[in-house]
Amino acid sequence: MIVDNRAGALGTIGTEAAARAKPDGYTIYIAPGSSSHAASAHMFKKLPFDPVKDFISVTTLAKLSFVFAVDPKSNIKTIADLTAHLKAKGKGSYGTPAPTGVVSAELYKKFAGVQATKVQYKDTALPMNDMLAGNLDFMLGDASWAVEPAKSGKIRILAVSGDRAAALPGVPTMEESGVKGFGSVMAWWAVYVPAHTPQPVVGKLEGWFNQIVAMDETKKFLTNLGADPFPGNSKSAADLLLKDLKAWGEYVKLAGIEPQ
Repeated sequence: MIVDNRAGALGTIGTEAAARAKPDGYTIYIAPGSSSHAASAHMFKKLPFDPVKDFISVTTLAKLSFVFAVDPKSNIKTIADLTAHLKAKGKGSYGTPAPTGVVSAELYKKFAGVQATKVQYKDTALPMNDMLAGNLDFMLGDASWAVEPAKSGKIRILAVSGDRAAALPGVPTMEESGVKGFGSVMAWWAVYVPAHTPQPVVGKLEGWFNQIVAMDETKKFLTNLGADPFPGNSKSAADLLLKDLKAWGEYVKLAGIEPQ
């Protein structure tokens, strides 16, 4: 197994590489489909791939929320504190590497009535470093990234975008934090292969991945990352993508984001 991480351009670089790979079952794309496929379709004027036609959905793996995080040295301990801080400042800044993180931040800005400039990053480590250096007021990342830094005191998590996470006890949702109208913005991870991969291969991969997700070790691993197991199949994963393509179009429009 060779892992080929290709960060950048809100995930489109790695997604395009997977779409162009040989459809023989030996290139498997594990990605946050809510971001790499559903949200990206509305974040860019033109993608170098078709999120539906260029891939076959194999199955879903996990679902999780996004977290709003700040420097633990600050006096900001709640979303209400962050809102007050940004209003007093006039205009702040935030960082995130994911399209879904951008949407979550823009929805927060809209419903809380605050101003903050987006700073785009290739991965989550860079905005965290900038935030801790005082260059960002807050940042967003998915819960899988945030659990360990929160436990070690490197960041302070104010709220989660979707449902409460078992690995983050006591962390409220955005709705619970008083940002009414925010809703539940969830991320989900899935397995993809290039279009035209033989169906028998897709079937084998679907079975193997679902066996892995059902393992107690996997459930424990995902829970520790702030995620919930999300088994499925090729059809349910494809149906979810079509459903979220529509949903994220509405999110992006509601957030007032102009495609790049």
